[in-house]
Amino acid sequence: MARKTFKLEIITPESMLISTEAVSLIAPGVEGTFGVLADHAPMMAELTIGVMSYKNIDEEELHYAISGGFIEIYSNEVKVFADTAESGDQIDIERAKAALKRAEERLKSIDDPDIDLIRAEAALHRAIVRLKAANKNM
Repeated sequence: MARKTFKLEIITPESMLISTEAVSLIAPGVEGTFGVLADHAPMMAELTIGVMSYKNIDEEELHYAISGGFIEIYSNEVKVFADTAESGDQIDIERAKAALKRAEERLKSIDDPDIDLIRAEAALHRAIVRLKAANKNM
């Protein structure tokens, strides 16, 4: 028996990354991670930095590193409006590791008044999420 699907779009300010049919979606909401299946009730939610994954019609699980935004679910259509989104298989792991190291170094300089700790923590979180998304696609 064929599984029910829904239309999934991932959109950033720069472009529409994907427009496809999906079987399921797991997203990082500000109030916690949540899942979406076909015929989900209408909903809007704010997204946070995290790994978002979906299963396509071939049951292949694909992962994206996102850095916030919001999601709209209505009439079997799911639109993810992400601040940034990057497919796990397109992430440069060495670059992400370097970003992680830079963020860790900034956080070690806690007494330096020129270091914005909130930005440094966000950069650290984004680097960790990018590495998780890349590793899940391996």
